[in-house]
Amino acid sequence: MDEQSVIGNFEMKLNESAKDFLKETAKWAYFLSIIGYIGIGFIVLIALFAGTIFSGMGRTSSMLGFAGSSFGIFITFLYIVMAVVYFFPVYYLNKFAANAKAALRDNDSEVLITSLGYLKSHYKYIGIMTVIIFSLYLFMFFGMFITRLLF
Repeated sequence: MDEQSVIGNFEMKLNESAKDFLKETAKWAYFLSIIGYIGIGFIVLIALFAGTIFSGMGRTSSMLGFAGSSFGIFITFLYIVMAVVYFFPVYYLNKFAANAKAALRDNDSEVLITSLGYLKSHYKYIGIMTVIIFSLYLFMFFGMFITRLLF
């Protein structure tokens, strides 16, 4: 019983080396989040221009008919969805960096806790997306394998 109370009251303190590592990590996280926001901007621009181009191609080609012009809408929708999915990990990374910088500047442990919460959310999101993408790859692989066996 006595052991739990000692562990419950334990406070971790960061030495200067740990603060320097955290400060450097925050700088790189901020840089990567800015690059991520720029990437999201490019994805949205591509969505708008690719949709316009594919819609125009659908109107000029009589063979594609309505499917050609609606393909542009599909491409635009797909890229917008990609931008939205990509936004959240970049947002979490940016919030981590901004709060970590503020916590180290002001020596505020509550802001550091908030910052680490955003870092946890960033990695949780990346982990879930990795599992989803890996599952889709497995699903496609087994689908191709079954299709190959049937035909």
